[in-house]
Amino acid sequence: MSADIKSNLKNIKEKIREAEKRSGRAEGSVKLMAVSKFHPAEDVIAALNEGQFLFGENRVQEAFEKFPPIFQLYPDADLHMIGSLQSNKVKNAVKVASCIESVDRISLMDEIEKQCEKINKTISILMEVHTGEESKSGFESEAEVEKALQLCADGKYPHIKPCGFMTMAPFTDDKALVRKSFVTLRELSERMKAKFSQFDMPELSMGMSGDFEIAIEEGSTLVRVGTAIFGERNYSK
Repeated sequence: MSADIKSNLKNIKEKIREAEKRSGRAEGSVKLMAVSKFHPAEDVIAALNEGQFLFGENRVQEAFEKFPPIFQLYPDADLHMIGSLQSNKVKNAVKVASCIESVDRISLMDEIEKQCEKINKTISILMEVHTGEESKSGFESEAEVEKALQLCADGKYPHIKPCGFMTMAPFTDDKALVRKSFVTLRELSERMKAKFSQFDMPELSMGMSGDFEIAIEEGSTLVRVGTAIFGERNYSK
């Protein structure tokens, strides 16, 4: 299995480099996140041994059990939470992750601030924006995103650092619709960065195993790839 992970990582990184080159972007301008949901710690360690340090998890309980022992062995390992986050899971999420990419409502930011204050931790967040008809998660409007950032600017969330935006393209074979989703997020990001220049918000987390090359062409700085690295997940766990 570790041999597969090694070759899969090599293959994905080559495709990222090719997409960067095609898009006229600097090599290394796109980061790879290995999505390890439903995969065991051994697979994460196999990826770490190949120089992959950034991981993404959807489920807080799984991440909270899996990653603390990994961090002890590999202190450079980094974890982002990328799944829809319930308020009652925030307490453990902020303990184990450096970034929450799925911030989709102001009430969630209230809870993140509350839990981070308790442990005196500043956490990075990405605003998840709804850009595709089939995706159910994310801020529904630009006005809501702007309101959330304004609250950050007003100092309501001293333990939260807005670092950019995230979206999920619709699950479709229509590449034009997928591309439209990524363009929508990039353009919203540009408007928000102009309005809130006090924040450094370089990240555009968009693109997964099936569409990351289109995402890179449209400005993604961070692609989330699971199946193409680790293989099919064992959903029975």
